Amino acid sequence: MWRRHWWRHLRRQIPEEVLFALNRLQEQGYEAYLVGGAPRDLLLSRSPEDWDLATDARPEEVKKIFANSLPLGEKFGTVRVLFDRLEVDITTYRQEGAYTDGRRPAWVSFTPSLQADLARRDFTINAIALDPLREKLVDPFGGVKALKQRLVKTVGDPEVRFGEDALRMLRFFRFQATLGFRGDRRTEKGIKPGNIVKISGERIGDELTKLLVSASPKTGLEGMARSGLLTALFPELSAVREEPALFRHTVETVQAIKPETELRWAAFLHDIGKPQTRVDKGNRLHFYGHEKVGTELAAAILERLRFSRKVADKILTLVRWHMFPADPWMTDAALRRLVVRVGKENIYALLELRRADLVGTPGVSYRAFAGLSHFAARLEALLAGETVLSLRDLAVNGHELMEFLGIPPGPRVGAVLQEIFHWVTDDPARNRKELILEYLEKRYK
Repeated sequence: MWRRHWWRHLRRQIPEEVLFALNRLQEQGYEAYLVGGAPRDLLLSRSPEDWDLATDARPEEVKKIFANSLPLGEKFGTVRVLFDRLEVDITTYRQEGAYTDGRRPAWVSFTPSLQADLARRDFTINAIALDPLREKLVDPFGGVKALKQRLVKTVGDPEVRFGEDALRMLRFFRFQATLGFRGDRRTEKGIKPGNIVKISGERIGDELTKLLVSASPKTGLEGMARSGLLTALFPELSAVREEPALFRHTVETVQAIKPETELRWAAFLHDIGKPQTRVDKGNRLHFYGHEKVGTELAAAILERLRFSRKVADKILTLVRWHMFPADPWMTDAALRRLVVRVGKENIYALLELRRADLVGTPGVSYRAFAGLSHFAARLEALLAGETVLSLRDLAVNGHELMEFLGIPPGPRVGAVLQEIFHWVTDDPARNRKELILEYLEKRYK
């Protein structure tokens, strides 16, 4: 089945450092295989992100073979070998005890059996081992067949696998989203959503980010919703999930936006405040202030998932201002003030969120897209020559203002600077020190 030319082609896809590590272990009389995501990705003609090897060599033996190594967790048998361009993790074949806490095994023991090592893995597509040097493929659980079927299924009993590590429930949908696969029905039935509370916020956030920035987040989100995992993770989304049109719009917006972390998360959370602000007026629905309510709900979620302050602030800014007025006939002064309000660093991300919001809304006319395009063109032209977008850009500063008006430090200084700023943004040509002082002379002296 696996012809010689196929193996030659495969070896060309593997970095020299990885082949060197495999060869060194085998030269010393040990078995060594590529395991984890690398065999899966190579068989799918994808570029692996990580390179993991499994071997019957013990950690202390691996360290003797590779001087450029450091222990990652010798209890779990992993040693990291450092090369100039990449890192290779080498793990001793192991077996694991019961996962009594739903997160980690009660015990780990080393084993000489590759099959026993593969048997502890999560999904069949991740339980394949490749030896590209000796041209051997080990697939005891039908992972290659699952790849051909484009199917994600657990190794063995789904309830057992998910019970060992509840994060695997989320990974089940993440692999569907990243690979464009479908999920095995029996595997999905083994999901117990309530067990996800055993997992730390950081691990959930990392896994869900991978799902959101994938090629098909829609697949993953719909599966999570269908299984109950989505609302188990985010009770704040229960009301959104109960409104099919709103949930569908959210998913379509996520799918439509650029695959960047802050953008995808903002799209995922942008309408989370709508159910709480829903008002029926005749035949029309209104959601007054849903962006403010949504920002509060989103902040609680991002804090729970332990997002960094920088990333969280960006996401929350996009949620808070996603209803910004995109009127193509807005005056230049109003346009400048909008940029100042939301931040120049955020305005293009907000435009992208608005575009995706329109794509995700059924029945939107071409005029809405044309209007947004016109608005974006005006904004681009304005920013290309703009010089006054914050108080720091004014031709006078607070010290000069206090000296000229003879006032002490305090809130009044900030208020006067804001007044000057609005006066200047009406006509940026006014941003000259002599003109500003002349304005202050007339206003305050």
